[in-house]
Amino acid sequence: MTEQSHKTLLLGGALVLGLMTSGCEPNGKDMDKIGAAEDCAPAPTAAIGVPSGTFIMGAHPAYAEEGPSRKVTMVAFDIDATEVTNAAFARFVEATGYVTDAERAQPGFGEAGGVVFRMPNLNNPSWWHFVAGASWRHPDGPKSSLEGRMSEPVVQVSYRDAQAYAAWANRRLPSEAEWEYAANAGAETIYVWGDERAPDGAEMANTWQGSFPIQNTEADGYAKRAPVGCFPANEFGLYDMIGNVWEWTDSKVSQNGTEAVYTIKGGSFLCAPNYCRRYRAAARQAQEAGLPTSHIGFRTVSN
Repeated sequence: MTEQSHKTLLLGGALVLGLMTSGCEPNGKDMDKIGAAEDCAPAPTAAIGVPSGTFIMGAHPAYAEEGPSRKVTMVAFDIDATEVTNAAFARFVEATGYVTDAERAQPGFGEAGGVVFRMPNLNNPSWWHFVAGASWRHPDGPKSSLEGRMSEPVVQVSYRDAQAYAAWANRRLPSEAEWEYAANAGAETIYVWGDERAPDGAEMANTWQGSFPIQNTEADGYAKRAPVGCFPANEFGLYDMIGNVWEWTDSKVSQNGTEAVYTIKGGSFLCAPNYCRRYRAAARQAQEAGLPTSHIGFRTVSN
């Protein structure tokens, strides 16, 4: 990863998009809405089998890079029901002693850390910041922790980190086609759940409500990352394929000097109607493989 590529991201031409939350209790006060603690899946569940089939990849493109729509045939595979959580990643680190990229000196910055979203202000209009000391243990900077947040998706993990976890689990990262097929779950609508983003006012995924990046109404109950399983599963029984955090795939986009660029899928809690309408199965974005951020995680698959 080059210093110039870091500068491009942090000055606002970001290849990524991210933030923090606390435990399985939303910040909103209406505990009856979708996203309330009692609606959350009890724990990361086992992988779920996805049957073979054919689907339209890149359906309903909102951005040019999502199309053209094309028919793709898939063979059966299984995929994690939820994003890999902090608890699961902690077990991996404890078993292997693995050190993530964010815990090593970052090229272009000279010190360990990762990229963190911070709401801009008049003194600093940027919303992406390299923060020394940010890591999967401290996702929003050295003063943050995982206390009460072990069921949230792990973030501040690079492509290499996600690959290492998958290999330890005798699994792998999904291809972009596998990920999109699993997320779409047979839907023919604009969104996985229908043609309305928030049917009857119900938020169906952890995204940004309000005017990004300066106002977040938290109508979904979360300011930042939510514990896995707090929103309805899709027809395959998979949680948080849309929103919460972007997810790594093993589909390579390009080579930027010595840095590979891969596709990430699903959008995150920072996707908003006025800025990033990527809370759809077809949505895709390019991401530098070595850049850990506060809004990208992953899940794994197996044949």
